[in-house]
Amino acid sequence: MFELFTDKARRVILYSREEAEKLLQPYIDTEHLLIGILKESTGVSAEIFNRRGINVMLLISDIKNMTEEGKNLMIKGSLPFSPNAKKVLEYSIEEARILKHKNINPEHILLGILKLKKGKASVVLKKLGFDLISMRDEVRFLSKEENTSTKVATPTLDEFGKDLTILASQYQLDPVIGRNKEIDRLIQILCRRIKNNAVLLGEPGVGKTAIVEGLAQRMVSDSIPEILKDKRLISLDVGTLVAGTKYRGQFEERMKNILKEIESAENIVVFIDEIHTIVGAGAAEGSVDASNMLKPALARGTLQCIGATTLSEYRKHMEKDGALERRFQSIIVDPPDSEQTFEILKGLKRQYEDFHKVFIPDDVLSETVYLTDRYVTDKFQPDKSIDVIDETASKVKLRHSLMPEDLQELKNQIDSLKQKRKKYIDTDNFNQIEKYSSEIERYGELYQMKVEEWEQTVDDNWPSITEDNVAEVVSMMTGIPVQKLTEEDTRKATNIDKELKNYLIGQDEAVDTVSRSIKRSFAGINNPEQPIGSFIFLGPTGVGKTELAKRIAESLFGSSNAMIRIDMSEFMEKFNVSRLIGAPPGYIGYNEGGKLTEAVRRKPYSVVLFDEIEKAHPDVLNILLQILDDGFINDNLGHMVNFKNTIIIMTSNLGTKSTLTDKSLGFTNNASQDIDYKTFRNNSLRELKERFPPEFINRLDGLVVFKPLSKEVLYEIIDQQVEEVNARIAKLGKQIVINDDVKEYILSNEYDYHFGARPIKRLIQKHIEDKLSEVLLEGKYAKRKKIRVIVNNDRIAFR
Repeated sequence: MFELFTDKARRVILYSREEAEKLLQPYIDTEHLLIGILKESTGVSAEIFNRRGINVMLLISDIKNMTEEGKNLMIKGSLPFSPNAKKVLEYSIEEARILKHKNINPEHILLGILKLKKGKASVVLKKLGFDLISMRDEVRFLSKEENTSTKVATPTLDEFGKDLTILASQYQLDPVIGRNKEIDRLIQILCRRIKNNAVLLGEPGVGKTAIVEGLAQRMVSDSIPEILKDKRLISLDVGTLVAGTKYRGQFEERMKNILKEIESAENIVVFIDEIHTIVGAGAAEGSVDASNMLKPALARGTLQCIGATTLSEYRKHMEKDGALERRFQSIIVDPPDSEQTFEILKGLKRQYEDFHKVFIPDDVLSETVYLTDRYVTDKFQPDKSIDVIDETASKVKLRHSLMPEDLQELKNQIDSLKQKRKKYIDTDNFNQIEKYSSEIERYGELYQMKVEEWEQTVDDNWPSITEDNVAEVVSMMTGIPVQKLTEEDTRKATNIDKELKNYLIGQDEAVDTVSRSIKRSFAGINNPEQPIGSFIFLGPTGVGKTELAKRIAESLFGSSNAMIRIDMSEFMEKFNVSRLIGAPPGYIGYNEGGKLTEAVRRKPYSVVLFDEIEKAHPDVLNILLQILDDGFINDNLGHMVNFKNTIIIMTSNLGTKSTLTDKSLGFTNNASQDIDYKTFRNNSLRELKERFPPEFINRLDGLVVFKPLSKEVLYEIIDQQVEEVNARIAKLGKQIVINDDVKEYILSNEYDYHFGARPIKRLIQKHIEDKLSEVLLEGKYAKRKKIRVIVNNDRIAFR
């Protein structure tokens, strides 16, 4: 029985025997055991009596007075235990097992006395207010404190590491929500007999470090297996460990000390974030790196380690070292879905509310998850949602904490008075100095009083974050205008056809085709895993294909700058194709990323225009097939680039050459226009199907054929260009007016219908703007607001 008893417990037995002998008792009873416990002045049992303010010597005296002096017939040193005392010692072993303590201490004997519920010692303890359940909890708590205070010294580990169990016990770690499966798996690996080391693998921001913090919180809450009880979880900073080791052997010395301390303590689990950094860390000529120093300890089982890194870094660094990799068990950490992210935010919001002194409603959390899922595509949940909440709370708090204008004016007034007083200080004008000093003091007291009132108001009235606040922050992160984020998608899509027709003249059918597809996508009918829309625009040059792409970017994404233009004439050769997604390893530009993928990563919510797609090498289509089908593509660096928030537009002139050779096509009249368009459309679609494979064409949302421009449409385009001129000269107080004769003159002089609308701007500059600038500089029509443009003697004139 007594092999499990510690030195303290054995001293208790010794003291109790001595007391029984002094009192001439024939056996050791429970009251003698209690006196022995009271005489053991160190440990948990002593602390229990101490915390209650019990006078130990007085209590021992009272117990002795309760015990009648007898006649000892036994030989000294061989007193037996009474049946009650034996039962107490048996109960003490049971209590140690209940508390999952390996050895028997005086506090367990004390619990045994309470568990017996009879005998003089039990009566004494009950009078003092002791009960078994609360005493057991107190012993559990105090045992932890004793273990902490008597732990093996680990100075090197304390210098370069951070004890997560201490932080968890002090409630300095954020709560961990929704990662029970991963934490259970981590505990399971740590409880293995061999290879009990784990590595958490996942994308940045998915919560790998949070899982380890969750383990630390479990370790201090006792919801942990016996084998992990009383262990310390220490986060080791490899960067700090390497820092400052400029002389050979310094790094190895630090590592040796750490490993020695871990081996001596026997209760340490090491966590290394970014564990791939140990490969090569501290290595110099003739020395070994951190990973090679850890391998023997990992193999012997003297070092228990948890690592965390990304999948790409794990493959790049650790998988190459088979001896290191096989000693770790992998745990894949996937990003949480939208519902899990919402629950995580709900669990964390109290911490952010208290820190920023703002209120965060649940509907704001839901909107944050939605907006980050849709617009912030280069990061992972829950990190990106937490980032947005944190920054939004900071923004709202700063805005709420701005000093009121009247206070700022008062402060400026005080500063102004100080500047004036300074002038008189330099000239020793004491009367003025005294005057300004009294004013500064008076205003200063008023200012201080108002500042205190304002600060109290700020502290007492926390602002609430709104969905608009979240939208503002997301827009700053993504570059998408705020108004476009806050406007409902259905409202945006409903008016897109009208908005586009205002800018693009004569292409109503093309606009309708594009608008219908975009409306389907925004209504949620289209596949959300694919781009918003994908089109190929067919038509002659200058009919508005590129212009329509720009206008779509402006209408949906807030700016024509939200259009990514890729000239496919640059990708005519096979070796150029890799430039879209990045050069393969070993080639120049490998680390720079791809022209297409990098542009979309920077502007994930945009129109992607592939200009003159027919000129591209056929291998380009293989890249486009994946984008159109899956909504993403991986670049050469392994980044998954999301195209789900883009509109893919390809332009082509296929069918133009064969159709425009027909002399009947040109400035058509209304009667023959439909026939001409049908001919052009059929020719364009026929050549498109001959040039591109069916699997490519079938993945497109629309084949949009633009009409060749009729004379009536060209007249409208001229009017549009003239309006732009009038907008520029309006600041001069001028306006030009043209008639159909001028339009006919512009189109009949140097205009070539093969070039569409593009030459019109140049012709207006040549025939109208150049001459207008001359007459304005000469001072003609200085008093006239409206200037008429006419054709006179086959020349442009003004009147």
